[in-house]
Order: sequence, then structure tokens, then C-alpha cells
Amino acid sequence: MKKDAIIELEKIFKLLSNKQRLIILELLRERPYSVSEITACLGMEQSAVSHQLKLLREAKLVEAEKHGREMLYGLGDSHILILLDNALKHVHHTIIEHID
Repeated sequence: MKKDAIIELEKIFKLLSNKQRLIILELLRERPYSVSEITACLGMEQSAVSHQLKLLREAKLVEAEKHGREMLYGLGDSHILILLDNALKHVHHTIIEHID
């Protein structure tokens, strides 16, 4: 693997190491959400949600699209879902199945 790719992977995995960002990505799996909707779901301050969305947008994991006076946030592409799904499968395989 090339050094540049490793650096980019490190950035993505650091972003994914935050519980609030993971919850935001899981919400956006369903449909696009506004900041106010995400704020209500997470029980966080609007400024904190906006900051998390900014980080996800910079990494191109999330896109924003203006609808009227509202900005809606959605997933940048399906690759992040594949990554999250595989991580969840790994969790089930290595942790949850061994607890039962």
C-alpha cells in the first residue's frame, strides 16, 4: 500500500473513531437529514453537530445540498456504508458471538 493511501486511511479511521460521527453516519444511511434533525436525534448542541458534519464533509464522507432555506446532509457515496457494514460484521464475529 502506498504511503499516501495509508495517510488517507488513517484520517478516515480517526474520523470513524468518534461515537457521534458514527451515529451521524448511521442516521444518514436512512436518508438525508438537516442539522436540526441530527441535533434532535443526538441531543447535542447545533454548533457541535455542525462541527462534526464539517469534519465528515472535509473527508468527503458526507455531502451537503441546499433545499430551500435548509441544508440537507447525506452520505458522500456507498463506500462508507460498505466499510461500516464490514466493521459491524467483524464486531459480531469477534465479540458478540463469543459473549453468547
